[in-house]
Amino acid sequence: MYGGDVVKSVVARNRAVEVVEEMKPEVKPSYVLVKTSFSVISPGTEISIINKSKDHQINLGYSASGIVESCGDGVEGIKEGDLVACYGAPYVKHAEYLLVPKTLCCKVPPNVTAKEAAFGGIGAIAIHALRVGKLEFGESAVIAGLGILGQMIALIANAAAYRVFAFDLSAARTEMLTNEPYIHCHSDIEQMEKDLFENTNFRGADSVFLCAGGHKSPLTSQSLKWVRDKGKVVIVGDIEPDFPRQDMFAKEAEILISRAGGPGRYDPVYECRAIDYPYGFVRWTEGRNIGEFLRLVNEHKIDLSPYVNEVISSEDVGEAFEQLRNKETSVLTKVIRYA
Repeated sequence: MYGGDVVKSVVARNRAVEVVEEMKPEVKPSYVLVKTSFSVISPGTEISIINKSKDHQINLGYSASGIVESCGDGVEGIKEGDLVACYGAPYVKHAEYLLVPKTLCCKVPPNVTAKEAAFGGIGAIAIHALRVGKLEFGESAVIAGLGILGQMIALIANAAAYRVFAFDLSAARTEMLTNEPYIHCHSDIEQMEKDLFENTNFRGADSVFLCAGGHKSPLTSQSLKWVRDKGKVVIVGDIEPDFPRQDMFAKEAEILISRAGGPGRYDPVYECRAIDYPYGFVRWTEGRNIGEFLRLVNEHKIDLSPYVNEVISSEDVGEAFEQLRNKETSVLTKVIRYA
């Protein structure tokens, strides 16, 4: 259902970015109507959508924050005027207003700004990737590919007291983590391997997280050299799962896929119908992962200040995406501000 007001939204069409007008949505049962404060560009996902777009428009964006304008029947724990973090396309996008299922909203705690809360969806994806990796206290992780998602995984893994080895060919990206004293940062692969094996008694990492893109990336075969016997390789980024059979079988390595923000994603019952999973059966849904990310920010366990400085208006998104295509830049994302 839509109201009478016209609002703006950012879409991809014919491999380009456009700002279009659409009708403001109206609240409905189990949904929350949010006046967007900020949304965050996720370059890997969104540039891929732009490149594949044809003559029909596709909404961009999936992680945002805003003020609740109204709540539908059945919404509890959130009220009008609350600042919330929201996650999950097609409900969450780069738009002035969002109509979001209650299962994809989380109230923002007091020490988290609206800009920081807009990273909630990206944070949920990072947390779910670590859960898929099944790391235990004291274990080690390699994060390969330090775009915005790889950065979040490295920060959260470090906050969880795992031993973190972060790698990217871009020195500018690895330098963004050098202020984190316990993260081993490398842009030289040989130095990273030397550091990894010396610090794991030459056993290798318990889990490797592949956060880079590229359909035929050498990282898939290299990851099997980094991982320990019976270790895990988690595919997070848009990378082709092309693993050499001999290396995979020699270590009996597990190859795992991390799909978005957690249980509930793409399930129409959980998302469209906004019916939550029972807590006793599904401990960490995508909605609960958003809340956990906000807790880490609220308690200053992770620092988002290096990532929230590039703020733009929706009118400047075309230029912003062109800048984000440059993988050598230290600017990993842009935060869109709404009036």
